[in-house]
Amino acid sequence: MQSTDFAEHLTQFLTVYLPAQKNASKNTIASYRDTFKLLLQYCQERQGISAEKLTMLMLTHDLVADYLGWLETHRNCSISTRNQRLTAIHSFFRYAQYEEPMGLANFQKVISISVKKAPKPDIPHLTTDAMQLLLSQPDKSAPKGRRDITLLSVLYDSGCRVQELIDLKARDVILTNPTVLILTGKGNKMRRVPLMKNTASLLDSYIHENNLEKPWKSDYPLFTNKQHNKLTKEGVSFIISKYVTAARQVSSIVPERVTPHMFRHSKSVHLLQAGVNLIYIRDFLGHVDIQTTEVYYGKQVIMESEHQNSLI
Repeated sequence: MQSTDFAEHLTQFLTVYLPAQKNASKNTIASYRDTFKLLLQYCQERQGISAEKLTMLMLTHDLVADYLGWLETHRNCSISTRNQRLTAIHSFFRYAQYEEPMGLANFQKVISISVKKAPKPDIPHLTTDAMQLLLSQPDKSAPKGRRDITLLSVLYDSGCRVQELIDLKARDVILTNPTVLILTGKGNKMRRVPLMKNTASLLDSYIHENNLEKPWKSDYPLFTNKQHNKLTKEGVSFIISKYVTAARQVSSIVPERVTPHMFRHSKSVHLLQAGVNLIYIRDFLGHVDIQTTEVYYGKQVIMESEHQNSLI
């Protein structure tokens, strides 16, 4: 059976264009892939079009708009998720218009579909007191506890994404003054993040305890599980939840649910509340555009910061 033009373009888009030409991260490619998996499901269930019969010309403005509505009503996706799916579709059709110019008019109608304005959510984060309580839970007398306090301190102090954390290798820690982490973020973009003295001291001890300073271990994962394999996102979440449970027995100032990304939120909100300007925070977080950082916090957090600074 001959493949359709949609099948050929989508295969090239996901396997060649995104990784080779756009240098997209694995997470971005996976997110885009899932967008089209859901689109195929929608076409089968709502339009009666099977995957092997779907063509580019069938993907009209109206069909894509209805698909986005289906995501919200049938899949209970948030507006933010709906917009992420639309970003993937826009990227695909911008790619396709150069591969198949005869469909340009149809493709540009799809590209014209706009993102939906969503209310700015409150940024979930821990207060400084709650973070201090959480970080005081690991048992430093045990090897696993020393690993966990180092991991949690790095996650908070560097403001890194959980994927950036688990991707860290021994060579990504530069034990200078100040100690610096080399993080590889979205699009494989690298940035250098300085660490506070306490975190640097924990890292120094952890690295020497595990002999990670040896040259032949430079490519070893910085944080591993008991099988000495690289930690997973689920593994990091499990570690956090364990100490959240312990901390909440002391005080309810620690939220019942704390995700790895809340460490990033917390660090950046604390920087903002301490009077650090948004340009530095943008670079610290690895954002490309300052508007991303402004949207990330919204007016409420910025106003809280301005109020606190006015009291100093």
